Amino acid sequence: MKTYLKKIVSVAMAGVFLFSVAGCGTNSTAKDTAKASSSRAAYDGEIILGQSSWIGFAPLYIAEEKGFFKKHGANVKIQSIESKADSKSALAANRIQGVSTSADTHVVNAAAGIDEVQILALDTSAGGDGIVAKKEIKTIEELKGKKIALDTTGGADFFWFQYLLSAKGMSLKDFDVQAMSAGDAGAAFVAGKVDAAITWQPWLSRAAATDFGYTMMDSKQSPGVIVDTFAMKKDFIAQHPESAQAIVDAWYDALDYLKSNEDDALQIMAKRLGEKPEKLKAELKDVQFYDEAGNKAYFGTKEKPGDFYKIVKMASDLWLQTKLIDQAVNPASIIDDSFLTRSK
Repeated sequence: MKTYLKKIVSVAMAGVFLFSVAGCGTNSTAKDTAKASSSRAAYDGEIILGQSSWIGFAPLYIAEEKGFFKKHGANVKIQSIESKADSKSALAANRIQGVSTSADTHVVNAAAGIDEVQILALDTSAGGDGIVAKKEIKTIEELKGKKIALDTTGGADFFWFQYLLSAKGMSLKDFDVQAMSAGDAGAAFVAGKVDAAITWQPWLSRAAATDFGYTMMDSKQSPGVIVDTFAMKKDFIAQHPESAQAIVDAWYDALDYLKSNEDDALQIMAKRLGEKPEKLKAELKDVQFYDEAGNKAYFGTKEKPGDFYKIVKMASDLWLQTKLIDQAVNPASIIDDSFLTRSK
């Protein structure tokens, strides 16, 4: 099982870049087709994007605050939606035009009949998610029969934990699972109510600050598996491809600004996340952002698909196995690499 785990992790690692400078070509067929079939390429109304307060989405706040969306011709408003179920229903009802969430959640959305497509990889967790446990528990196997807190409704941490369990031939039936949100799971562990929790920052740090807990394992050991992406409704993209391109371009501009104007960028993101800039700066080490080159490498090409397709396929397989979805999702149906190259 260790060999299986290492094999998938090594595949995923190949797609991870932090402001990298290498890249490869992309396919622009979808964008060209959309432009040819639409006389209203750019949307002149307000484009609402839903996202939670996860640090990996925070550069989009920079794009909004610094006018990068408008610079590229898109009138974008970011709406805070913490619940994945709420963002799913908002997307289905066209109350929002795009959503940032984990790739595995997009698989769940697609299986539920939401006709969306991922056009941009945002970040991968590199230590921001993990398993906190009592110090005497050293391995996942030693958690068998123990009380663990976990969000069982789907999402990045649930997917990641299922991924780890599948590599070890284990399942949720091996544990006394206490279902709750990832944040509540971390709080429950810190309060001493459970033996372990699958959660994210800042609860990993808070668990380590107790006299009984530590981070037993984190996502740094499996880069490229917990991936956050941006998706839009297919019909919106078909009608307004230039607006989709504008959002991608604005993301790249935001990453550039984070590199060149870190202090101001941190102030913007911290204000929107309700954190202090210095704390946010420390937490940034737990995520890796995908720039243009990183996106192209992760998506790959039509002729040679990248690791993104493998992760989506793995999510579809796992969700089918755990009965979270009732039909497989073809990765090619929810991935579109048409907009990865910056417009000139």
